[in-house]
Amino acid sequence: MTLQPRVLSKIMFSAVAIMAAGMGADANAQGAGNYPNRAMRWVVGYTPGGTADMLARAVGAKFNESWGQAVIVENRPGAATNIGTEIVAKSPPDGYTLFLGTVANVINPSLYPKMPFDFLKDFVHVTNMASTPGMVVVHPSVPAKNARDLVALAKARPGQLRHGSTGIGSPHHLAGELFKYMADVKMVHVPYKGATPAITDVVAGHIEIYFGAMVSTIPHVKNGRLRALAMTSAKRSPAAPEIPTLQEQGFKGFETGSWFGVHVPAGTPRDIVAKLHAETLRAIGLPDIRNRMQAEGAEFIGDTPEQFTAYIRGEIEKWGKAVKLSGAKPE
Repeated sequence: MTLQPRVLSKIMFSAVAIMAAGMGADANAQGAGNYPNRAMRWVVGYTPGGTADMLARAVGAKFNESWGQAVIVENRPGAATNIGTEIVAKSPPDGYTLFLGTVANVINPSLYPKMPFDFLKDFVHVTNMASTPGMVVVHPSVPAKNARDLVALAKARPGQLRHGSTGIGSPHHLAGELFKYMADVKMVHVPYKGATPAITDVVAGHIEIYFGAMVSTIPHVKNGRLRALAMTSAKRSPAAPEIPTLQEQGFKGFETGSWFGVHVPAGTPRDIVAKLHAETLRAIGLPDIRNRMQAEGAEFIGDTPEQFTAYIRGEIEKWGKAVKLSGAKPE
């Protein structure tokens, strides 16, 4: 019998946890002096293969190289990352269970009427590792060369153009809603269950416009299957400096995208948080990780827990306004 990776990961982690318990391991009592002295798990609220999963595995491997302890990535997708988030929020605050946070975690408080945790208060927000921009792309048959052209086309054809996203309440859906609001145009939102089917349809011409992540759209722009109109980030991406931002094209203050943070349960000892913070910054500064992520448009951050917490507070407020504006409801 062949075990699936997710099942195998659970078995491995459970076995290590039982061994550690038998040895009396207690990070809260011992502090960071001998931390970590057993395996760690890193919960990712997405399926394997995406940017969040890849980054957790890459950085986790660097932790293992430094500390000699396994970092087991556990993929727990579902409910827009809420399933995985809750698991970590309710885990012991000992530094052995990490969470890979993304922009979904600051959208969900406004999208879901009831949450079993408070993302801001129930976690220590160790550091924001990196951010990635979004892009606005169209099928080559669309007669728009930039964002201004798209606005003019949408005004000439109200309610006829279709814009796809990775799902209702996703950052890309909300980016499209903000675009429509700021441009005062009407377009039809077509939600998909992930980037792959959405990109398949826009490449095929079944929808005209797609608001998506740069990492998944830029290959199709480079091979001519899609045309890029704008970046949704505050500044141009070094990976595609020829593509202007929406802000440059008259959308003042428009800034959306995704980010990837390290989080641990609230109550985790400060010295353990400090050790995790220092090791994460060391890892994301290594050339192999930087080169791989920068090619996908990532910008590395590495802020302090205090800075990251303030950023998350602002993000929850910003996306709350976008959710209210869009009228989005959880699927």
